[in-house]
Amino acid sequence: MARVEMTMPKMGESIMEGTVLKWLKQVGDTIEQDESVLEVATDKVDTEVPAIYAGVLQEILVQEGQVVAVGAPIAIMETDSAGAGVAAPASAPAAPQAAPAPSSNGSAVPYLPEPHDPQAAKAAVGAEHQPGRFLSPLVLSIAREEGVSMADLEYLPGTGKENRVTKKDILDYVAAGKPALGPKAATAVAVAPAAQPQAPAPQPVPAETQAAKSPAPQATSTKPAPSVSGGQELIEMDRMRKMIAQRMVDSKRISPHVTSFVEADVTDIVNWRNKHKDAYKKREGENLTFTPIFIQAVARAIQDFPMINVSIDGDYIVKKRDINIGVAVALPSGNLIVPVIHNADQLNLNGLTKKVNDLANRARINKLTPADLEGGTYTLSNVGSFGNVMGTPIIMQPQVAIMAVGAIKKKPAVIETPQGDLIGIRHFMFLSHSYDHRVVDGSLGGMFVRKVADYLEQFDPNTAI
Repeated sequence: MARVEMTMPKMGESIMEGTVLKWLKQVGDTIEQDESVLEVATDKVDTEVPAIYAGVLQEILVQEGQVVAVGAPIAIMETDSAGAGVAAPASAPAAPQAAPAPSSNGSAVPYLPEPHDPQAAKAAVGAEHQPGRFLSPLVLSIAREEGVSMADLEYLPGTGKENRVTKKDILDYVAAGKPALGPKAATAVAVAPAAQPQAPAPQPVPAETQAAKSPAPQATSTKPAPSVSGGQELIEMDRMRKMIAQRMVDSKRISPHVTSFVEADVTDIVNWRNKHKDAYKKREGENLTFTPIFIQAVARAIQDFPMINVSIDGDYIVKKRDINIGVAVALPSGNLIVPVIHNADQLNLNGLTKKVNDLANRARINKLTPADLEGGTYTLSNVGSFGNVMGTPIIMQPQVAIMAVGAIKKKPAVIETPQGDLIGIRHFMFLSHSYDHRVVDGSLGGMFVRKVADYLEQFDPNTAI
């Protein structure tokens, strides 16, 4: 047996530390490789940290709520893997492995089948419906690769803490041939009585003995009520709002912001979407929004003006080859988060639509991974979704530019025709382009936003999707 340190992993190119939110395992617990051990929060996303090696958790070095630097030790594990990692210093003997915890009805936790036991997985099809429960990025990745639907994941029984689905659970389910779950399991194989050994019946305990064994009641700490003084209320910022505030102040301090505005005629885009949105919804089960069209126009303009796709490193300008466009998403809490569409220039309109919908949906249910938030080279913000016609967005560091698209409004306009000028009703939208004046001058910043508007106005109404 080897004792190894579990360290805080690097969860993004700009992430230097993380806050331990919750330990999912306790000292003495047996942990499988890739099984989630704790939840960590960074300034970008909350995520679970999996174990690199299988073993037994011997010691927890960092308590919940503590901030830990990337690479710092957070726990000590005992593993059979030779050369698994850096040997940890000797410490107190490991606590014995915890006994199976009783369930809410007093019975023992069901027998856990051996890995990849098809029969055991088939016998577990009677799980209760658990919509909206947490699913780790690893489980979701395996589900996508193996074609397991979200409906099946909602019924898949979990053997992890609080009935969470582990890597082993979903692999067993796949190995069993993905049997029917939930309402579809009416004809599935029944659980054999011998498949799960029954827990011994609880023995009566005298009241005096029970009282002696019961720990003294602990004082419960309650969160103080918000301070109220006259007509004012004091509300503490949540962790994400504190991070956003700091990032915004830093960006305004680092980058001298300049904003240019252009108004674009997007009538063809509006008519095209109105024509295709119902059929697309019926065919794909997803909404067809304007955002993918805006992203496509921005990606094309970046190819024309690559010096917008840069960052600054001291006295050097770092020119990025990849075009990775971040899209600001409003969360139910009111905060904003910016998932990234990597290599946006390599996706067609249908691919961009699916990517935008996927990232937005996962952002709103806190299922984004660190990889979804890193590597952005340019950002798009849709202030029109709030009914605003324009805005002056703040740059996402270390990028040097960001664009906001406003609400689409009908306006009377002069239409040039071969027979002469006419007055007609057209759909217009403002584009607001904020850029870092250290490296982006007014000419480049202005030409770039004008080029985006040109691509939008030249949209082909015969585009297929």
